[in-house]
Order: sequence, then structure tokens, then C-alpha cells
Amino acid sequence: MSIDLTEETITAEVQKTFDGAADERTREIFVSLVQHLHDFAREVRLTSEEWFTAVDFLERVGRISSPTRQEFVLLSDILGVSVLVDQINHDGGAGSATDSTLLGPFYVDGRPRVENGSDISGGVPGMPLFFTGRVVDSTGLPVSGADVDTWHSDGEGFYDVQQADKLHGELAMRALLHTDLDGWFSFRSIVPRYYPVPTDGPCGEIIRAAGRSPMRPEHLHFRFRAAGCEPLVTMLFRGDDPYLEQDAVFGAKRSLVADFADHEAGETAPDGTPMTEPFQTVEWTFTLASARR
Repeated sequence: MSIDLTEETITAEVQKTFDGAADERTREIFVSLVQHLHDFAREVRLTSEEWFTAVDFLERVGRISSPTRQEFVLLSDILGVSVLVDQINHDGGAGSATDSTLLGPFYVDGRPRVENGSDISGGVPGMPLFFTGRVVDSTGLPVSGADVDTWHSDGEGFYDVQQADKLHGELAMRALLHTDLDGWFSFRSIVPRYYPVPTDGPCGEIIRAAGRSPMRPEHLHFRFRAAGCEPLVTMLFRGDDPYLEQDAVFGAKRSLVADFADHEAGETAPDGTPMTEPFQTVEWTFTLASARR
């Protein structure tokens, strides 16, 4: 290793230290990372104070992160990296496949498994929502037995994990379902609402420094896994949401805009329940791409 390195020579010297990597992909990634990181520092003439500020920022991102708050995921989201990686790895709903988008920071393992038609609201108050979905493959045939994860916020824009004390640690507005023999699944819950991404942590500092909106449009999350099909992570958005075109994490897509249909009290819900209050319904068909060989 050389000594007396300069601004011009240090990059190549650091890159050489990865020549012995056992995995070629590891070497490729780190050599490129070093190149771009060093070029960035040279381009903006990064000061020592600015670099230590950045290191401190990342340390605070790590400290605030937890199993129910993924600040690093949020950081990736607000910088557009999550959507970029998704676009690199998915061909934008190739053919008839449903477009993918972000998993987001509020996905939780260990969600309850429920039967189709179940109320997944967890008793959280709000306008009733009835969702009916179908999962098909790229040829239009139904996909039976598919795992369907779903989760969403409440009518004030909060997820269950953001109000653990209020809900006594219980999960709500999320569940794992399975499609029936004809590919159908359904559930009852409450209508979600647009909301700001968490701004009380380090990521909020970036949003405020940039003077940008922290808002996400109203949406429902879905994650699908089925034999013979590519996994799919996606969302459905309300078309008339005021924040549809200024999503703080760049995840909204026109192809994923659904009709959140309004119904008056006195009408019958899709499950046959006579409703004594206004409610909404959403219907959607999700198409999964064939598994890559």
C-alpha cells in the first residue's frame, strides 16, 4: 500500500484493497461505491465539519431505529433510493403484471392470519372499508393459495405500531390472508388517510432543511407471494387524494390508482351486511408475473 497519498491518488489505492475479495460482486460493488463516494466528496469540496455531521446523522438514524420503526428504510425512501432500486429490479409491470412499489417502514412480521371476509380493523374506530381482491397470473388464470399481506393506517393517518400504548401493543389494520381456489380474497377494515412520514427523527431534519412536504397520499399496502410467481409488493392509492402528486417517498403510480367508492347508510356491504352508516368499497385485480428461471 502506498503512503503519502493525495486527493488524486487515494481513490485507486482504496479500491485496490478489495482486489482480494472472494466474491466478485462484492468487489465490484465496493470499488464502484468508493469511486462515487470519493468523487462526491471532491465535487462538493466536503468539509471535515460536514462529514462529521453526516456521520453523527447516521449514528442517530441507527439509534432511533427499532423493530417497529425503520428509520434507515425511511431514509432510503425519502432520498428516492428505494423506488430506484425497485425500478431497477422490476420492469414496471411488464406485460400485464401489476406495478410494484415500496414496502415502506411499517411492514411487520408476525401479523395475524385471518380468514377471508374477516374484520382486520382491530376495533380501531373509523369509516368501514370493504376490500375485495383477486390474484391472477400473467395468463389471467386465478392464483389459489397465495399469501396476501395487507396493512394500512387509520382514519387519522397512524399505523398500529405508532400507537402501541393506545392499542395495548396489539396489531391492527393488518393481516395475512390467502386466496381461495378462484384467486379471491376479501377483508373488512376502516378507511385510511393521507399522513406525514415521521419527522421527529433524523429524516425529518432532511425534509425540513429541503423545505419539502412530508405527506404521503392515502393508500393500502399489499405483499403477495405464490408458488410459480414473482413476489409482488405494491399499494393502491386514492385517485382524488390531494397529495397524490407529491408523495414524500416517490412511490405513487397512476397504474395503482383505485376507486374508493362511497356508499350511503342503508346500502348493503359486499359481504351482505346491511350498513347503518356510510362506508367505502374497493375492488382490484392483482396480476403476478411468472417466476424467473
